[in-house]
Amino acid sequence: MNFNNLNQLYRSVIMDHYKNPRNKGVIENGTMTVDMNNPTCGDRIRLTLNVVDEIVEDVKFDGEGCSISMASASMMTESITGKNINEALAMGDEFSKMMLGEDYDITEDMGDIEALSGVTQFPARIKCATLSWKALEKGVKSSDSKL
Repeated sequence: MNFNNLNQLYRSVIMDHYKNPRNKGVIENGTMTVDMNNPTCGDRIRLTLNVVDEIVEDVKFDGEGCSISMASASMMTESITGKNINEALAMGDEFSKMMLGEDYDITEDMGDIEALSGVTQFPARIKCATLSWKALEKGVKSSDSKL
């Protein structure tokens, strides 16, 4: 597959997650709720998780923003469901490396995440793509004693 076809495929994956978001909504009485926003472009997200015995049993997001931030949140929720919270954080680290143009290890169980690799060409959009992952990290750090 040449670069243009791959680029088009990635764009269509991103738009599919944006138009048909997975896990959109709010978990009532979840074990973790995090609100974050990206003031540079107006993206905002509420991430709610239900973590039991350090396993992400359910995760949902709500909010509004650009196609990249919402698609990234959709992809993230798919990839971390069923994972140990430390595995989820490690996935976030690999995603951050990808966004920064560093060597990264995106595994098959991370789903469509690699479709966002082209965002590195647009530095202003990196914060959009990482917003949900930063919310996850913030939530875990503020909830460590409760998990």
